[in-house]
Amino acid sequence: MLKTRLLTAAVLIPAFLLALFLLPEPYWSLLMLAASIIGLWEWSNMAGFKPAVKYLYLAATALGGVLLTFGHGPENAFLQEYALFWGLPVAALFWIVLAPAWLMSRARIRNVYLMLLSGWILVLPLWLALVSLRAITPWILLAVMLVVWIADSAAYFAGKRFGRHKLAVHISPGKTWEGVLGALVAVGLYGWALCVAFNLNLFIIPGFLILAVFSIMGDLFESLIKRQSGFKDSGTLLPGHGGVLDRVDGLTSSLPLAALFLHLPLYYQAWMYSA
Repeated sequence: MLKTRLLTAAVLIPAFLLALFLLPEPYWSLLMLAASIIGLWEWSNMAGFKPAVKYLYLAATALGGVLLTFGHGPENAFLQEYALFWGLPVAALFWIVLAPAWLMSRARIRNVYLMLLSGWILVLPLWLALVSLRAITPWILLAVMLVVWIADSAAYFAGKRFGRHKLAVHISPGKTWEGVLGALVAVGLYGWALCVAFNLNLFIIPGFLILAVFSIMGDLFESLIKRQSGFKDSGTLLPGHGGVLDRVDGLTSSLPLAALFLHLPLYYQAWMYSA
């Protein structure tokens, strides 16, 4: 199992880095859209959508994403700004208010329309964040993604070595508070190293720690949905890793928040313009 995981990672990581730094912007957007649609396919399976609903859902998402990516003219520019302006705050509201309540209640949502909407809130703001952060600079996107990957790895190893106190036994029995602490320590050290190496403001460290906490919440949220649906993994596309959602669960909750923070000047300008 470990060998399979490592082999998959050995292929995925270089391929991702090449795409991140070399692909033209529209094709990066299209690649991330394709990954998002695969994630929505997995969500549709876990939610138990009927085939007609599933295919219509995916087709509508694909069509909208392609039009946003390749459309031209002032109308499309307006739609792109509108999607970014509303998509990231909606995601922030979901992860700050609704997701914690969902996790604490462990409610199972059976309404198909709510699950359709939840899938979009889960995946589409992540796509917007991947595209908008990369447009600033690929290095910022990579730095934020490393927060999640470091937190995930540190939580796993710290929990395995020191784990005693369960974090959410009814959702993900393997996760522990010691793992959370290990994740926070590792992310704090990562933030400190970046500050020292690039003479950055130390305020990025608490920002990284907040993102690490939200990445753990995203992991727990996907674990809850899988447990309620009777799925061990969200999919089988990535040998040893499961599905796309299994790999990006921590990113779904943290990356849109990072993008929202970095785009705050744009929101302020829009507010001043409308005032």
